[in-house]
Amino acid sequence: MRAFRSQPELTTGRIEAFADGVFAIAITLLVLEIGVPHLADGESMLDALGGLWPSLFGYIFGFWVIGIYWVNHHYVFSLYRRSNHFFGLLNVVFLMTIAFLPFPTAVLAEYVADPAHRDGAIVFYLFALMLPAVTWSGTWFYASRVAHLVDDRLSDRFVTFLSWQYAGSAAAFALIVLVALVNSVAGLALGVILTLAYVMPPRAPEYREDSEA
Repeated sequence: MRAFRSQPELTTGRIEAFADGVFAIAITLLVLEIGVPHLADGESMLDALGGLWPSLFGYIFGFWVIGIYWVNHHYVFSLYRRSNHFFGLLNVVFLMTIAFLPFPTAVLAEYVADPAHRDGAIVFYLFALMLPAVTWSGTWFYASRVAHLVDDRLSDRFVTFLSWQYAGSAAAFALIVLVALVNSVAGLALGVILTLAYVMPPRAPEYREDSEA
C-alpha cells in the first residue's frame, strides 16, 4: 500500500496573507450598505444625506472595528513562530466572524433609528462583535498554552498578560450583550468604548532575561 506523503504545515505568513484578503473584502463590503438617497418632493439634498446617518455610523464604526482587528492581527502574528493544522482552522473560524460583521452592521444601520426594532438590532450587533473577541481569545490560548506556537523567547509574564487581556475582552463583550438586553443604548455605548480602547498601541513584547530579543 502506498503511503500518503506528509503535507507541509501551513506557514504563519500564508495564514496572514489570507487574513489580509478577508479583512480587505469585509471592510469594503461595509460601504455597499450606504445607498444613494432618493429625494422626496421638496426635500433638500442635505436633509436626504442627513437621513443616512445610521448607515454612515455603521460604516465608520464598522470600518474601525475591522481595521483595529487587522492591525492587532498583524501584531499578534509577530509573536507566532510556528503553525499547525488546527491553528490554521482556528484562524479560519476567526476570519469567518470578521467576514460576518458587515451583515449585523447593515441590520444595525437599518433599525437603530426605529424604536420598535432598535433593541433587537443592537443586541444582535453586539453579539456579532463578541464573536471575533471569543475566537481571537481561543486561538491565542491554543497557540500559547496548548500547542506552544508562540516565540519561545517570550516571557511567561507577557504571555499570561495577553491571555488575560484577550479573555477579559471576550468576557467584557459577553457582559455588554447582557447589559444591552436591559438597556440597548447603554450596551451599544459600552461596546463602542471597549472597541475603541484597542486603538491604543499594544504592549511591547517582553522576553526572558536568558534570551536575546
